[in-house]
Amino acid sequence: MATRIIVKQTGGPEALESETFDPGQPGEGQVRLRQTAIGLNFIDTYYRSGLYPAPGGLPMCLGGEGAGVIEAVGPGVEDLQVGQRVAYGTVLGAYASERLAPAAQMVPIPDGVDDATAAAIMLKGMTAHYLLHTTYPLKSGETILFHAAVGGVGLIAVQWAKALGATVIGTVGSKEKAELALAHGVDHVILYKEEDVARRVIEITGGQKLPVVYDGVGKDTFMGSLDSLAVRGLLVSFGNASGAIENFNVGILNQKGSLYITRPALNAHTRTREELLWRAGDLFEAVANGTLKIQPPQTFKLADVAAAHRALESRATTGSTVLIP
Repeated sequence: MATRIIVKQTGGPEALESETFDPGQPGEGQVRLRQTAIGLNFIDTYYRSGLYPAPGGLPMCLGGEGAGVIEAVGPGVEDLQVGQRVAYGTVLGAYASERLAPAAQMVPIPDGVDDATAAAIMLKGMTAHYLLHTTYPLKSGETILFHAAVGGVGLIAVQWAKALGATVIGTVGSKEKAELALAHGVDHVILYKEEDVARRVIEITGGQKLPVVYDGVGKDTFMGSLDSLAVRGLLVSFGNASGAIENFNVGILNQKGSLYITRPALNAHTRTREELLWRAGDLFEAVANGTLKIQPPQTFKLADVAAAHRALESRATTGSTVLIP
């Protein structure tokens, strides 16, 4: 029997429950995975708390990112085989020691990348990819603001933005995190608990402000992000780490300079296998050639998932965190 973590009723970390189950045999177009590492992401806490409705209702098994070894393949699966290491970034049900998953969402892990690293970077790395290459295709010479610069997405995105030729301003919550951000290529660090973000952006840019702000924090940073944008600038709101943005008056965008705002998500940017393999391929290549230096992820046992959620929500983590079955 396998083990998984489910949520029967939304709430705090205490809502996470362990149960044993039989994953069964893979059906048409499916594989059965023995999971070796599971990525922890803020979106997991949104489903657990009820901020996002559970797809398919409750109970649900959390997690959308993981890596493992294929133990069986179902009918119609021709490009994957038993014993192959694979990873994925957008398939719910990852908080489990074994699982069934759609073969079309599985990406082979290249030699030289360990399972924990693959599980730690798939969702976060492909998120950074679409943010910088699709949502706002970043050009060399541009200056950007990236909130939570040493978070899971942030540490990948700021390195990638530097490789694309951008000047990167990053917000962090402590001096220790500021040092980490600078070590990963951030040009200007703003301590958001001590400094006015928009004012510092104006100082750094000589009053020009920014063409784009990437904001995965949400409620706490929303107005400061808007105030950091130049006329016709774009706010990319891709997360709600501090809570959902409430009572937003769209007229504010007019008042602050004909601004644009978008709320993208990864699953809309990996809708075809070709697009999935493009983004994952670019990600693994950037790791292999040294463009992205990935810190070893912090680890928790799957059984200690509640503690992992508490650490993530209190912003006690940096970079990526994985659960080990």
